[in-house]
Amino acid sequence: MRAQSDGSGTERAGDEGTERWERHLPPARPRLPGAMAGRARWLPVLSALLLLPLLPPALPRRPSGCAGLGLCCPGRDRGCLSAGLRPDGSSGPCYCDQACARALDCCHDYARACPAIPCVVSQWSAWSGCAAPCKTTYRVRMRHIIQEPSNGGESCPALEERAGCVEYWTRQGTECQQSLIPALITTGGFGKARKKRAAADGSERAGYCVQFQLVSLAPGCRRGQRWMSGLRAGLRLCVECQPPALPRPGQRCRGDGAPARRNQLLHWQAVGNQRCKGTWRRIRRLDTCSCPSVHSFLFI
Repeated sequence: MRAQSDGSGTERAGDEGTERWERHLPPARPRLPGAMAGRARWLPVLSALLLLPLLPPALPRRPSGCAGLGLCCPGRDRGCLSAGLRPDGSSGPCYCDQACARALDCCHDYARACPAIPCVVSQWSAWSGCAAPCKTTYRVRMRHIIQEPSNGGESCPALEERAGCVEYWTRQGTECQQSLIPALITTGGFGKARKKRAAADGSERAGYCVQFQLVSLAPGCRRGQRWMSGLRAGLRLCVECQPPALPRPGQRCRGDGAPARRNQLLHWQAVGNQRCKGTWRRIRRLDTCSCPSVHSFLFI
């Protein structure tokens, strides 16, 4: 019920209710001067800054992939293990070894962190001398590795190459006996490369050609290179004599049959197949060869 005025201008009942409600409120903070009020507002911020050194440091992020751990391993290496994204988009254990490309378990950055490096080799050395004098043997040239392959790069090619040759002089400088030496021949295609090299270094010298008639050949020629398998008894062959088989102008290639008697059987042997050999007869000497290419050969 609303309180009635007692005529003095106050409402006593209302005043008493207000006093009861104000007793339950927390006491009001005293008002501070302006400078002190500003400092009070910064106290929570300063307290937080003072507590920062007491917080534990953040854990470092663990490196992932191949580059993060510096991994690139040859072959199959189960210890070459990392973690992170895989090429298929999943995450988890992954490998950084050479075999991971086949196993499809490489880390996502394997191709970038471990690029394939091919083998690099030097140029060929000059050909050596014949391994032994006065017989059909071989000469050698070599090259060496400049850079080893890694990470699945192309492997190294052969570092040694051999070619047939005949040395017609002994180590003491005397001429070998002609009967010990068959004519050593190869396909005429090698003569073109010889002429190009001779013209490039200014050492080109004129050679000559000898025509022979093939009398017999061993069965081993059928299992040799294509130019050997085309040989047949009765064929007329042209064999060219040119440097380096021709030592100096005015001399001749050994095995050309020049000292032989008329219709004397002479021996020949093919380079690259010791089982391909036979006999022939010398017909004549020519300034240049005019046989078809399949019947054209070269003294070694």
